Amino acid sequence: MDVLLLSRLQFAATTMFHFLFVPLTLGLSVLVAWMETKYVRTGDETYLRMTKFFGKLFLINFAVGVVTGITLEFQFGTNWSKYSAYVGDIFGSLLAIEATIAFFLESTFIGIWIFGWKKLSKKAHATVAWLVAIGSNFSAVWILIANAWMQSPVGFTMRGGRAELVDFAHVVFQKFAIVKFIHTVSAAYVLAAFFVMGVSAYHLLKKRHIEFFTRSFRIGLGFGLIFSLVVFILGDLNGVVVAEKQPTKLAAMESLWETQTRAPVVLFTWPDPENERNSIEIGAIPGLLSFLVKHDVNAEIPGLKDFPPEDRPPVLIVSYAFKGMVGLGVVFILLTFWGWFRRNKLLESPLFLKVMVLAIPLPYLAIQLGWLVTELGRQPWIVYGLQRTADGVSPIATIQVFTTLVGFILLYGLLGASGFYLIAKNAKKGPKEEEAETGRALDTTEASA
Repeated sequence: MDVLLLSRLQFAATTMFHFLFVPLTLGLSVLVAWMETKYVRTGDETYLRMTKFFGKLFLINFAVGVVTGITLEFQFGTNWSKYSAYVGDIFGSLLAIEATIAFFLESTFIGIWIFGWKKLSKKAHATVAWLVAIGSNFSAVWILIANAWMQSPVGFTMRGGRAELVDFAHVVFQKFAIVKFIHTVSAAYVLAAFFVMGVSAYHLLKKRHIEFFTRSFRIGLGFGLIFSLVVFILGDLNGVVVAEKQPTKLAAMESLWETQTRAPVVLFTWPDPENERNSIEIGAIPGLLSFLVKHDVNAEIPGLKDFPPEDRPPVLIVSYAFKGMVGLGVVFILLTFWGWFRRNKLLESPLFLKVMVLAIPLPYLAIQLGWLVTELGRQPWIVYGLQRTADGVSPIATIQVFTTLVGFILLYGLLGASGFYLIAKNAKKGPKEEEAETGRALDTTEASA
């Protein structure tokens, strides 16, 4: 193994591990804020207990996510110094905004939310919960804009052998960034919804805290149903942008080797890069790909053979990751519709509840597959069409990268196991009756104020 491969593996390992925790932070922050708002509006202490129960799970998840995110950003200096020197004027400014504004906003208000239960009025405390949610999602804005720029570099000029920023608004508001943000964050909301539904279903199967978890299940269900549909719609729009900006990625996603009019969507493909005639295709729908990405069933879609072999991404992984992601997206829609029709008969639906418990890992898998498509589909470019991945790696010794890669895997394995253990342990415990005392303390504080 060389430095390039090891550095890519290390960045992939840290990124994918970090993104096991980020989506739940994004989605659960919104759901917890909504639960607390319900408490403030109704005075029903069930919603207060719900806020504190799922809030505790949010905080455990957030803590692990922060630790993994810090080491991720350091790698731009240690493993990808040539990349940082080449495009740091653009990429660095976006990361700086995320760290100095969004992350500190989020972290500050999380502290206030944790320690402000008996010091703030109910309305003020609920407002802080919404500021935590806004900060979390605002942080994601800048990270996803930075990644979108790597996929579609705009708003820059080349000067002195490096890319320099000339149009910040173009970088922030380009179509690729907007669609990417909404699609990714919506997927995170789906994950949080399935997490809440899965935890609630577990307790409903045990016949514990029935009223509590029936309400939390319905909150997660409404959230999940809406954003499962949003993810699917935005996925279609994302395909249009990819067809325009990254034709090689689109061809790899669909294992399309020959340029075609009326290009099909193939449900199952086993590609043969040496001879496409040997490829196995099952379930081809003629013209559907052309229609989806060009809105014209007769439109021509470039195939992989139109591009040099050295400019093609790894087709097999990208294609199956894409099909897996889309398939899971359909599953989420079907499950949330099933839940909608059973929402008033949850205790009479043990099969559905068991399915929802088992479905908790599926959104995690779908998001990981999505990132595989995004990042591997961009290869061999670290900045699409501007800088190759091989040209961005640091000139460091192989043993250094190998050592840190092994260290990260061991450390993150322990950290991840601990984090998920604590989340599962606290999720299984259920809410504590004494958590309602906080609500009474809030009421007293508000009255005395």
